[in-house]
Amino acid sequence: MQEFDVPALIKADPDANATDLLIDRVKATPDLALFALPTDDGGWKDVTSAEFLRQVIALAKGFVAAGIEPGDKIGMMCKTRYEWTLIDFATWFAGAVLVPIYETSAPAQILWELSDSGAIGIITETADHFARFDEVAADVPAVVKKWQIDLGDLDKLVAAGTKVTDEEIERRRNLAKGSDLATLIYTSGTTGKPKGCILTHSNFVELARNAREAIPEVVNTESSTLLFITMAHVFARFIAVLGVHGGVKVGHQPDTKLLLPSMASFRPTFLLAVPRVFEKVYNSSEQKAESGGKGNIFRRAAAVAIAHSKALDAGHVPLGLRLQFALFDRLVLSKIRVALGGRVKYAVSGSAPLGLRLGHFYRSLGLTILEGYGLTETTAPISVNIPSNFKIGKVGPPLPGVSVRIADDGEIQAKGVDVFAGYWNNKEATAEAFDGEWFRTGDIGTIDDDGYLEITGRKKEIIATAGGKKVSPATLEDPIRANPIIGQVIVCGDQRPFISALITLDEEMLPTWLNNNGMDGSMTVADAAKNPKVVAEVQKAVDAANAQVSRAESIRKFQILDADLTEASGHLTPKLSIKRNVILKDFADVIDGMYADAGADTQNVSVSQ
Repeated sequence: MQEFDVPALIKADPDANATDLLIDRVKATPDLALFALPTDDGGWKDVTSAEFLRQVIALAKGFVAAGIEPGDKIGMMCKTRYEWTLIDFATWFAGAVLVPIYETSAPAQILWELSDSGAIGIITETADHFARFDEVAADVPAVVKKWQIDLGDLDKLVAAGTKVTDEEIERRRNLAKGSDLATLIYTSGTTGKPKGCILTHSNFVELARNAREAIPEVVNTESSTLLFITMAHVFARFIAVLGVHGGVKVGHQPDTKLLLPSMASFRPTFLLAVPRVFEKVYNSSEQKAESGGKGNIFRRAAAVAIAHSKALDAGHVPLGLRLQFALFDRLVLSKIRVALGGRVKYAVSGSAPLGLRLGHFYRSLGLTILEGYGLTETTAPISVNIPSNFKIGKVGPPLPGVSVRIADDGEIQAKGVDVFAGYWNNKEATAEAFDGEWFRTGDIGTIDDDGYLEITGRKKEIIATAGGKKVSPATLEDPIRANPIIGQVIVCGDQRPFISALITLDEEMLPTWLNNNGMDGSMTVADAAKNPKVVAEVQKAVDAANAQVSRAESIRKFQILDADLTEASGHLTPKLSIKRNVILKDFADVIDGMYADAGADTQNVSVSQ
């Protein structure tokens, strides 16, 4: 059993809570811009740390005046925006606890999280959010306090709280100790009902303090980031808290269609994203070049960029490659840098493997993607690559204060400052999640001599074919999904004679790809799934993935579905991970059809609803 321990760089303070991070920041840099708000003319207006604290205290007073008591839980349903972190800190200053709810949640999910958590209030953003809550409001009579951001209810709270004293807020904010509940975050639930993860103040405080020390090149008072992934997820939530502690200027843009214009005006120094975002940026750039008749130049530039990055890892870049890279950097790569705002140096990527190809491409672009790894149960990061010594294809060493070990069956287990206190109201699940003091992640991986982790798959997702071959789906799914035309890939084959796959088309990229390949860009997804050129493109992606594995691990058959898998269809989580068990159940007949003639050894393409 391998084990790697990284001692904490900051001595733990069991009395500290998350509010201390803001108090300390204001004492250190009261005039530092901590946030930036979008203006009507396309610019940004700074909010200093002192002004943010003033707004937090004013809103906290409003909560107190409204009858919120220490320990009360408040549901929060809101897209990524400045007010999310404002409310987060205001509830802490009032002694209360937020229970984030994904803005895409269905009424049944809202009902479960409010009732299971024991929430007594809810904050929604829009009329649509409130309508979904209202469908189940009668079933959660304990939720008696209701506010809607778009109706100006935050301003009303502030106005109502003016008579609450500063001393009362100071008293309340100091009530919580490190071991006390800071938030309940419900797992997105790929199977069964979501479980509430008990994250403590120490989880946020000690992890933030140590993470800042681990990656000072990324987290410092000269840094800025534009958040666009959902704040209800622990990944963005932790970065928001880390930003307050580290003095990072944070902007928000929830609409990914406006992401590039916002990046151009905000000009962040680092990004937070999932691999699918980096795939989309690459694929969009390629297809844009293709439509302008420069597709071959782009692909050549990408190939040279990847070769250049690999040569850097090898310790020597030949002169010819240096000259080629300089040329393509000027002609192609520099334009992508400008589109990303021109100042981005780092990106933190999580939730799924990035892939070596994209890691090398972006590195030569001047964007170092620091892959990290973690779960809701670990307050987001367990590990992250270090800028001064990052390894493409790895998810870095454990953060300071975190230990990792690889169990005999290959499972990654962790303990330390980031590990949660258990599942809310679920002792059985909590007991199952731990091996002594070690949290069982459910992921399979390896760890090298430097302590760098590599994730090789999900323990529960390992496929064992009828012939006894064990296959990690991600090994095949990730390279196939890199193709611009492909949306999702679900590898199948457990206890079957060979490996197969369900494949969907990317509805956003499809029209551009069709136009670039001499076809009608308005073609429906269902028609495209039967088009010979589209099928051939999918076959090419499958062949490329198969070339990286043994014959026994290769995909022998696949089927293209006539619609993409989405969160709305119930097949993706809010962070866009596939709900594998749900998909395998919903498309069981389709999968059975691929094995109807088990003796067939050719790839078979069909369409299914």
